[in-house]
Amino acid sequence: MHRDHFYTLTASCPDRVGIVARVSGFIAEHGGWMLESSYHADDIDGRYFMRIEIKADSLPFDLAEFQRRFQPIATEFAMDWRVSDSAVKKRVVVLVSKQEHCLYDLLARWQSKELDIEIPCVISNHEDLRGVVEWHGIAFHHVPVAADSKDSAYDKVQQLFDDVQGDTMVLARYMQILSPALCRAYPGRIINIHHSFLPSFVGAKPYHQAYQRGVKLIGATCHYVTDELDQGPIIEQDVIRIDHSDSVEDMVRYGKDIEKTVLARGLRYHLDDRVLVHGNKTVVFR
Repeated sequence: MHRDHFYTLTASCPDRVGIVARVSGFIAEHGGWMLESSYHADDIDGRYFMRIEIKADSLPFDLAEFQRRFQPIATEFAMDWRVSDSAVKKRVVVLVSKQEHCLYDLLARWQSKELDIEIPCVISNHEDLRGVVEWHGIAFHHVPVAADSKDSAYDKVQQLFDDVQGDTMVLARYMQILSPALCRAYPGRIINIHHSFLPSFVGAKPYHQAYQRGVKLIGATCHYVTDELDQGPIIEQDVIRIDHSDSVEDMVRYGKDIEKTVLARGLRYHLDDRVLVHGNKTVVFR
């Protein structure tokens, strides 16, 4: 992966002739150097998707001016678009309950700079993982979630996320269902790891469900959170083969390894602006 300072332009729009020519022409006429480009046309929905990385110092203006000058093209093609700056680290707030494996993995990748992000805080409905979080020098917030006070708990979560200017919220085996209001507040910005190969075995204890069903493959799914449980757009999935000799406990153990890697990959795709959402589907430019 290159280390140049670059801007990432992502866009989707109704498919038609001339989109790539117009966008690439705009970049070229300003001396822009394209480091990477990806395109996809959805024939069924008639929609076009693109992702372009542009070397920042090849342009004669900054990000704000790029946005201003590109806006007429975006309007012309009715684009949903954004442009991000690789020099600005994304701020990721992690939500966790008692299971530590996904949190440990994210902290290790953060500490080694494999995930070059900022983690301003970790939020949990239990106190169990305070020690490990604070050992890493990260603020830990305990927000209990009781049956009769869920709305106020999620108001607090939203307040904490806004206070630290979070970009992305990651549910690293956070075993609570977020309120619809919280889900709707951050569309495409809340990522969950579900310990199942969705859409099979939604909800709690999917490995027990899989064991009872006698499946031969188990997996994990990284997806965006919506107000419909475990039904949000899927970012990444993976599976591992099992057989009749594997117990539920074996499946849980295998599953933890898959969950960590799938969450890390899905989060990286999101942070690198490689995921474009369309309806309940995603285009992922790997």
